[in-house]
Amino acid sequence: MQNIDHATVEGFGREWHSFDQSVLSDDDARSMFGDYFSMFDFTDLSEGFDLGCGSGRWARFVAPRCDKLHCIDPSDAIDVARRNLADCPNVTFHRASADDIPLADGSQDFGYSLGVLHHIPDPEAALRNAVGKVRRGGQFLLYIYYRFDNRPLWFQSLWRGSDIGRRVVSKLPFPARKGVAAVIAATTYWPLARTARIVEKSGRDPSSIPLNWYRNLSFYTMRTDALDRFGTRLEQRFTKPEIRAMMERSGLENIRFSDCAPYWVALGTRRSDF
Repeated sequence: MQNIDHATVEGFGREWHSFDQSVLSDDDARSMFGDYFSMFDFTDLSEGFDLGCGSGRWARFVAPRCDKLHCIDPSDAIDVARRNLADCPNVTFHRASADDIPLADGSQDFGYSLGVLHHIPDPEAALRNAVGKVRRGGQFLLYIYYRFDNRPLWFQSLWRGSDIGRRVVSKLPFPARKGVAAVIAATTYWPLARTARIVEKSGRDPSSIPLNWYRNLSFYTMRTDALDRFGTRLEQRFTKPEIRAMMERSGLENIRFSDCAPYWVALGTRRSDF
């Protein structure tokens, strides 16, 4: 049985065709890339892979820093990535799932999968397979949705309410999903994010405000992520200890977590005995 949810994959293909990041501002792109890759060591990288590359928005920054990059995605989004990265001759594209990565075991200097594994039926099996493609001592960077384990109960309650909405919205036809997500971005993401920016500019800490990570990002990014969040059929969330244990069982060591949003971004290296 394949480790893939076809409705989720189809949805992401349509999402990245609709929001192909062609109008994403350079400031937004660089800001988000910096948040995700703050712990990553780009020294002397030869070959690596982007698992679940989507539109190729992260590969755009990684490709110039390595000799060869493999972009892997099971959806139609691979065509968007191919178009967006047309000027990167060192990028190879593969339409493949997480359990069918077309790379030899131990052949890659590094790998990363950002915002992907929580949309797969068995995230740990997918992670184990991905880590197996990395050479011993090589880096693997991971971003998995958190279970708000560093947030108060009222914050967690807000998420539970929003998750009920996600379960309803994600079953709508795609045009309706996209429309509802745009409304959510306008009525929830934007007001909260801009409130957080005002709070930050006043010299106070905005971290307690939901969606504060978007405080300096564009409305385009908010629309993209609202569709990502509310238009997705399959979503799983994990605590930091659960993610650490999953990474360790998958053959990673020297695991570090970013202390900043988005949560949780984690980096590990493949064990020599795995």
